[in-house]
Amino acid sequence: MALFRMAPPKMSRRKVREPKEETTTLGPAVRDGEHVFGVAHIFASFNDTFIHVTDLSGRETMVRITGGMKVKADRDESSPYAAMLAAQDVTQRCKELGITALHIKLRATGGNKTKTPGPGAQSALRALARSGMKIGRIVPEERVADVDGGCESAIVAAGAGCFNAQRFSYLFVEHFKVVP
Repeated sequence: MALFRMAPPKMSRRKVREPKEETTTLGPAVRDGEHVFGVAHIFASFNDTFIHVTDLSGRETMVRITGGMKVKADRDESSPYAAMLAAQDVTQRCKELGITALHIKLRATGGNKTKTPGPGAQSALRALARSGMKIGRIVPEERVADVDGGCESAIVAAGAGCFNAQRFSYLFVEHFKVVP
């Protein structure tokens, strides 16, 4: 009995078609040097920080990330670190969608509770600016108290609000590139 090896059967090699990669842009067609604006609604309470980016009308949600989605411990949800991580994720997603600049609407708890923004508000704003997003206008959604908490009742009764826009604009005009 003779043992011999059989050669493996020869198979014809198929031509493998490589799929062509098509690049799709999710945002609008924009010329060089133009900015596509979105609106970042930042709700900073003492329990969590929400960053919610919409289109200019406010009807279509582009991105919504909270500080609680970024950290494991419940006590860290409102921390500046969690707000910074959330803002970085928001910036990354906005750039994928083609949004290059943001108007900021800041909100605190309000109502019969404190009108002072939580600890994540300032770090979220800083992280948005430092990660490459151009900042347009910074306005309060409702009455937001000063950092000092000084909100005179005559000003509130007149409807002027409690937002210290001069302090916020100083922070961001001096340190970051702000779109006029």
